[in-house]
Amino acid sequence: MRSRRRAVTATVVGNFVESFDWLAYGLFAPLFAERFFPSADPTTSLLGAFAVLGVGVLARPLGGVLLGRLADRRGRKPALLLAILLMTAGSVLIGSAPTYQQAGILAPVLLLCARLAQGIASGGEWPAAAAYLMELAPPRRRGLYGSLFSLTTAAGAFTAAMLGGMLTGLVGPGAMETWGWRVPFLIGGVLGLVLLALRSRITESEVFRREVSSRQDRSPLREVLRAHRQQVLRSVLLVAGMATVGSTWTSVIPAMGQRLAPDGTMFWAVVCATAGMILLQVPIGLLADRVGPRRLLVVASLLFATGGSWAYLAMTGRFTSLLLAYGSGVVYLVCVTTVLPALLAEIFPPRVRALGIGLPYALTSAVLGGATPLLATHLGKNGPSGWFIAGVVAAVLLGLAATVTFGPSDTERSRPAHPEPVPAGQGPSGRIRRTGR
Repeated sequence: MRSRRRAVTATVVGNFVESFDWLAYGLFAPLFAERFFPSADPTTSLLGAFAVLGVGVLARPLGGVLLGRLADRRGRKPALLLAILLMTAGSVLIGSAPTYQQAGILAPVLLLCARLAQGIASGGEWPAAAAYLMELAPPRRRGLYGSLFSLTTAAGAFTAAMLGGMLTGLVGPGAMETWGWRVPFLIGGVLGLVLLALRSRITESEVFRREVSSRQDRSPLREVLRAHRQQVLRSVLLVAGMATVGSTWTSVIPAMGQRLAPDGTMFWAVVCATAGMILLQVPIGLLADRVGPRRLLVVASLLFATGGSWAYLAMTGRFTSLLLAYGSGVVYLVCVTTVLPALLAEIFPPRVRALGIGLPYALTSAVLGGATPLLATHLGKNGPSGWFIAGVVAAVLLGLAATVTFGPSDTERSRPAHPEPVPAGQGPSGRIRRTGR
């Protein structure tokens, strides 16, 4: 039990570090964009910073394939260690990178390299962590374990926003643009080193040792592409809404709020929204275990399609408006990230589980998440764009369609993610075996 708690902690804390780094980039991009992409037009500079963010997101499929393949061939632990090592290196590089004025074209190149490393890490981190966590979770507690992903995601966003608000108040807007924006990335590097030490102590999952490690004919990429095409399509649709909303609410909404509101207001709106959601993480996980992950996802998708789109279009520089707009997306993301690990893990068998989750997850995140900040910034020069939010809602409804249309796959019916132990003296069906004559 103690080793399981340590393994769960080391797994989900990685989501905290990734969320912290990712939201820090969106929150602080308006402050450092001109340092790397100088221009007379602030929007042009911001587009350059978001282009680098988009390239990092486009690297996620590479991370999904490389780290997913590593997790299915060598184990979940090596993939989790490599992911956090890349994420940490990227954070330190951003925090210490020279500006364009100091190094010329080398400055944006270093920023690009850092985001590429973090994109590869992000593409492999979540799938390997989801596979590992669902293999650790008791069968009737997968929603609760999945809620820990949401909890750490919200905690990472909360910490990044709190840090931004406090720094702005302490050193002022001028110092924030000069050097204050570096602080969260350097802190992210320190957090990554701590997590690396934690993950070095975890053990491999029992499911991997029992069902995968002894196989000699493993070729997970070929098997995923040939034997699990329908499952891959289903995974793409399930991830579509999370990828689009996640990219919008961790980069576009904070940057738009920074332009609309006085200095520091957007930071505190994010702090309040994420603080409220941290309190709801575990109850939502327990609710998912009680009503079922699919029902929860259907309700969350319908609520976001109506309430979230309205809150986005009505967003102004007032604190309450920013809080409502940001909170509407956070509620949806909490629900979907709570149930998605269980839904995806049950689709694929253990021998290809990490790659089966990682490839469609990373591809969808790259295509939808990578283009979202650039598209939103281009369409939203004069404020929230109705065409843009219509596309976001369409992606959410694709996930809803996959949830409603697709029933349990053959993999789900024949091989659960974490099989329940069969009591001694019973056969697989639960009947008492006769051992006498």
